Amino acid sequence: MAFGSDPDDAAGDHLRRLRYFNAGFLKQGRVRRILSLAGYDLRLGRVRDGDGVAVWGRSPYAGRGEAVAEATGAPLVRVEDAFLRSIHPGREGEPPLGLVADTRGIYFDAATPSDLEVLLKEHPLDDTALLDRARGGIARLKEGRLSKYNCHDTNAEAPAPGYVLVIDQTRGDASVTHGGADANSFREMLYWAQEDHPAARIVIKTHPESGAGHRPGYFGAEDETDKVTLVSGPVDPWTLLEGAAAVYCVTSQMGFEAILAGHRPVVFGQPFYAGWGLTDDRHPIRFPMARRGRSLTRVQMFACAMLLYPHWYHPCEDRLCSFEEALDWLEARVRAWREDQSGWQAGGMRLWKRGVMQQFFGAERRVVFSDDPPQDGRRVMVWAGKAAPEADVMRVEDGFLRSRGLGAALVPPLSLACDDLGIYYDPTRESRLERMIAARATLRPDQQLRAEALVADLIRLGLTKYTLGGALPALPEGRRILVPGQVEDDASIRLGAGDVATNLVLLRVVREANPGAVILYKPHPDVEAGLRDGAVARAEDWADMVLPGADTAALLDQVEEVWTMTSLMGFEALLRGLKVTVTGTPFYAGWGLTTDLGRVPVRRQARPTMPGLAHAALIDYPRYFDPVTRQACSVETAVRRLAAAEVSRGGPGLRLLAKAQGLAAGMSWVWR
Repeated sequence: MAFGSDPDDAAGDHLRRLRYFNAGFLKQGRVRRILSLAGYDLRLGRVRDGDGVAVWGRSPYAGRGEAVAEATGAPLVRVEDAFLRSIHPGREGEPPLGLVADTRGIYFDAATPSDLEVLLKEHPLDDTALLDRARGGIARLKEGRLSKYNCHDTNAEAPAPGYVLVIDQTRGDASVTHGGADANSFREMLYWAQEDHPAARIVIKTHPESGAGHRPGYFGAEDETDKVTLVSGPVDPWTLLEGAAAVYCVTSQMGFEAILAGHRPVVFGQPFYAGWGLTDDRHPIRFPMARRGRSLTRVQMFACAMLLYPHWYHPCEDRLCSFEEALDWLEARVRAWREDQSGWQAGGMRLWKRGVMQQFFGAERRVVFSDDPPQDGRRVMVWAGKAAPEADVMRVEDGFLRSRGLGAALVPPLSLACDDLGIYYDPTRESRLERMIAARATLRPDQQLRAEALVADLIRLGLTKYTLGGALPALPEGRRILVPGQVEDDASIRLGAGDVATNLVLLRVVREANPGAVILYKPHPDVEAGLRDGAVARAEDWADMVLPGADTAALLDQVEEVWTMTSLMGFEALLRGLKVTVTGTPFYAGWGLTTDLGRVPVRRQARPTMPGLAHAALIDYPRYFDPVTRQACSVETAVRRLAAAEVSRGGPGLRLLAKAQGLAAGMSWVWR
């Protein structure tokens, strides 16, 4: 039976000491850690009673372990990378995201059954929840353009659609030699691709390791003709599959992905996905058909290969996790790599923010801070408030789950919003967030579940943008309306408040519209701290109670309604199911979820549900940074860090940097 189906059960009844006999396990710390969490105790030394033997797949170094297992009768466990691995191939030193630990064989060896094959043959595969997870997983891989390796460029030019795709592999790979194939299989594949489609163009996709120069493939430039083209660049494999009229492969994992993309690939080897009714198998099956022959759907195959077979690992939280949690992390990591690989030049950044920018955006190439024209193909980013309206730059601003503490108090953020069109608080022009909200007007079941779970966690944990805490006094009885104060010179007020642009005017408007309500006024934390403008003299003349220092999350639990100009607290109120009235045009207005008294852009025609708005604003739009492991992370990890107070809190060093910038801090940066 496979052991990868449930991370909570992994280390239970299957704890076993495994001996190993090659240096690869000694060098690969991530591999040892995943196996340890999965219940395997890897050790060097002689096999004793009850021990097993670990080998790496069918590698050339597996022979010694195999011989020891045969001589001692110890059970053999073959370890391999799972089907989502990393950005770069393992030969470039990047550790795997997951492993398979197969107690029968290994998935790519057709000579003997593997744990995966037994799952595919014997598991009922009739559980609705499991198959719904599989459908969601397939959709997420397509949407995120994710594969085993992810060093491809989603913007790279692909061949014009309509070609026949032929998939190459690295020469002598174990999946070829143990998958009933050899060099002749690749020649036969290319021949039949042309014979079956005499009028079609043939596109040969090389393996990423061949494209990077690590290992040769079976095809090269000598195979190109006027009808045969070799694609060795970083073209997105999903784009290639979507543009193909037919797909031919030997044993490549991309053949599995072709099935997920809706193809019936023509197969010239015996990979794990052959023999289940999803492929056109051109090689005679060399093992008894009784081993396979069951008719499966692509969803059922995905459920076995991705959800039940592997052990998935969470790099930020150092634990085994579900496929979905591993995918959450991989999406964040791949997004950061794709956006940062060409490097950034940042302008308009105050000194204290530069370390934050380096952490968020400098993992691939260090960020250069300069207002000069960019060099070396770098992209330009600007803090949103410093960017000229016409500038073609990436605008950066704090995200909606920021920190435990104020930005004005120089507390570093856990999230940053990155917008290549505009910025979320400026309704005068379209933003990337607006497009994301419109795209989430319809959610898949997996997206709905993820957004609902995230919102439930935020409410349960009492998390808001700053998560400041604070005592909540006894409140007057009645229909309570919360009015959050804002920083009156903030860009969101200048650009989106409209006719009601001060806290005092807002309070008057709310009182006049609700003469019998209990109005609660909460000053903005930055204003309370004396850091920004927006104080209201004699707010008690218009509000029944002023609540300085009150905990936002606790306060939202005690009111029925929120009135605001553009405050993020209106969004936080929507998350909690409260009625929200806006006098301005915040990003969450105009979608049918708020009572809008201000001017709403005509372009906001979509009608998302609240989970759709939450998915766009909290999952799709910001980038998150884990202050513990110092890497890109998912929103769920950021939530756990905020809840556990494992966050950066700034300090006197940052304050000195901010003061050192002096007058330059207020200067606008204009790209010329």
